[in-house]
Amino acid sequence: MTESNGAIPQEGTTPGGGSGTDDTTMPGWEKRFRAPRVSLPDWAEDAPHRSLFVSNATGTYELYAWDRETGHQRQVTDRPNGTTDGVVSPDGAWIWWFDDKDGDEFGIWRRQPFAGAGRATAAPDEPAAPGLDASYPAGLALGRDGRTAIVGRSTDEDGSTIHVSRTGEDPVEIYRHRESAGVGDLSHDGSLIAIEHTEHGDAMHSAVRVLRIDGSKVAELDDTEGGTAELGLEVLGFAPVDGDTRLLVGHQRRGHWEPMVWDVASGEETDLALAGQLEGDLSAEWYPDGSALLVVNSYEARSELWRFDLSTRRLERVDTPKGTVSGATARPDGSVEYLWSSAAEPPVVRSTSGGIVLDPPGMRAPESVPVEDVWVTGPGGRIHALVQRPAGADGPLPTVFDIHGGPTWHDSDSFAAGPAAWVDHGYAVVRVNYRGSTGYGREWTDALKHRVGLIELEDIAAVREWAVSSGLADPDRLILTGGSWGGYLTLLGLGMQPEAWALGIAAVPVADYVTAYHDEMEALKAMDRTLLGGTPEEVPERFEASSPLTYVDAVKAPVYISAGVNDPRCPIQQVENYVTRLAGRDAVHEVYRYDAGHGSLVVDERIKQVRLELEFAERHLGR
Repeated sequence: MTESNGAIPQEGTTPGGGSGTDDTTMPGWEKRFRAPRVSLPDWAEDAPHRSLFVSNATGTYELYAWDRETGHQRQVTDRPNGTTDGVVSPDGAWIWWFDDKDGDEFGIWRRQPFAGAGRATAAPDEPAAPGLDASYPAGLALGRDGRTAIVGRSTDEDGSTIHVSRTGEDPVEIYRHRESAGVGDLSHDGSLIAIEHTEHGDAMHSAVRVLRIDGSKVAELDDTEGGTAELGLEVLGFAPVDGDTRLLVGHQRRGHWEPMVWDVASGEETDLALAGQLEGDLSAEWYPDGSALLVVNSYEARSELWRFDLSTRRLERVDTPKGTVSGATARPDGSVEYLWSSAAEPPVVRSTSGGIVLDPPGMRAPESVPVEDVWVTGPGGRIHALVQRPAGADGPLPTVFDIHGGPTWHDSDSFAAGPAAWVDHGYAVVRVNYRGSTGYGREWTDALKHRVGLIELEDIAAVREWAVSSGLADPDRLILTGGSWGGYLTLLGLGMQPEAWALGIAAVPVADYVTAYHDEMEALKAMDRTLLGGTPEEVPERFEASSPLTYVDAVKAPVYISAGVNDPRCPIQQVENYVTRLAGRDAVHEVYRYDAGHGSLVVDERIKQVRLELEFAERHLGR
């Protein structure tokens, strides 16, 4: 790893990889990718002036350190395929970052001193947890003593393991299980560890266990019935006060996510009764003094912030613009910093104390068009779709159905350079929050079990019918596209609904479900067993019914596929199996393989991929 000398590049440099492209001639869609962005800064609990954030300012997403007292910023990591996983230690002394190989997500944690001044003087990176072999990461919690870390690991051989790593000592294993598990948080005094686990076998719904630092069990919270998980739990964090045994936990007991306070010593559970005041899914984190919670309310593809006082139980709105808050944190002075955007307006890190927290120099991303909300009646209930169309354009329009990944995720009223590029080229864009999406209640999310892929396509088909009948979409120029799970649904849809789509563009997709299962990372194997009810050997008919490879011979539309050769989530061989079947019958298709994992953190590479997709569509559909 080599380190850059200074801060985010200033005016006059070329963000986005140094291509030298003139800003005045660069198309707007490309500017949206190249414009410097920053993440919400993470800050050190006991040294809040020391922060860590991610930026693409050099053309690759990397980690940056920021001393708020001096204003000094410096680039921490510099790797060919980028770095986004990092954390600053509570004392502000160290920056931990995850080092994998070319995006394969398999590696070790490294660290470097926060105070490094540049390549010439900074201490080199060192293994942060010596003695632990490479693995997939499964959570990390750092102690305030400056020498203790709780490291979660996942491997095909060992399943999930959790270790206590102390400076100068050999790591000690305190947890092991074949099913998925991970580190949730470490208590403020470093004596208690909260983990999420799925020992019951349902990877969609975790239980919570609290351990002492020696691995002995303190308490368990498990919302299951008869040994089968029905409701999920998540660790939101210990109270930030020494000796305080309260743990903030997310639960689904009323059909959606909301927080409660669990005293792990006494067993007392405090219902915050927020569900009766706010609709949608709720998450929360502690204010730094432990007196209140910062609540994030996600509802119908948008989000709001609220402050909940624990003593008065008063809920007070934190003023934010209409759109999506994709990250928020309460600072020691009581202010709230948050990363906000809308479909029309690019992301910005704001503070309730006034002004913009981080404003990277360089070109500004052009705005796009606002999103329209559409509700369509489908076989499983009302489906929420988000629609963007070129300003002033009348239908019917060539239309892109851009399907989100996850599948437990959702599209929101937030800024996205990919859909905006299609709009710039004259396409309407429709994004569907199909069954399986989050943000619409537990039943909507859990509905995809066993009929994996099939119910999502039913919802997409219902929205497609609306798009055509409403006059928005030209039925002869409909593109189905998406990445990851969205790429999977694209290939599945092309085979199961061959008359519905004129073109298919799939990025990093599942294409051959059986081969994908055997080659993917262990945590995703567990998720597939949950979704489909077993392994390919146990429920072969379900894997066959849900695999795009089953329907490949029915595909009529031209197909474009892009795939990362180091992808551990949608491995390359199963994509090759699908492509071989297309080639065997001379089906029209193109394949682009790139040297990274499940997507790229390199701006030039991402722009290249979007340009190839746009050109593919133009060749086959015209302008």
